Amino acid sequence: MANGSGGSGTRAMAAGKLIVGWVALLWLLEAVDQATDNALDTFGVEPRRVDELVDVVPSAFMHFGFEHLIANTLPLLILGFLAALRGVGRFLAVAATIIVVSGLGVWLIAPDGSNTAGASGLIFGLFGYLLARGFVDRRITDVALGSVVAVFYGSILWGVLPTDTGISWQGHLFGLIGGIVAARLTAEPRPAGEGKPAWH
Repeated sequence: MANGSGGSGTRAMAAGKLIVGWVALLWLLEAVDQATDNALDTFGVEPRRVDELVDVVPSAFMHFGFEHLIANTLPLLILGFLAALRGVGRFLAVAATIIVVSGLGVWLIAPDGSNTAGASGLIFGLFGYLLARGFVDRRITDVALGSVVAVFYGSILWGVLPTDTGISWQGHLFGLIGGIVAARLTAEPRPAGEGKPAWH
């Protein structure tokens, strides 16, 4: 018979494997990109071109050089692991929502002639998801976790402001929105007609 700590340990192990594998895939893709003279950069999103809609998802896995990828690696590992502790399936649904919302936001409002790629939209989305999840599920421990995340990563919110033309604030802003939307869409289910659950 498994006890509670064993279950938590299993979830933590699954979360760790998932996010390490995710980040390893990003590094592998960037290695391929470098080896092919940046051939994968074409999977970035160029705004308001219908044929570019197919790149909304792939763009979240591409980077413009290892420096770009290095900047995203640690926050993605930390925030991704924390988000995945609620279950791999839920994390994948959250990540898919964030990536689509962020990518579509870039496609809609990024400046003409730009090409946007990278995991930063997902990072901002996971940040938003972790902040909102506890309030949506009315879970005190998740609110506390979100508060800790806010203390350590709250400064990234400056990234949603159009202060640097070399950074996709559009992807950051819509990623953050996507994370909040994902928290609502993946909320813990409750029977039809039942009101909000008590805080737990």
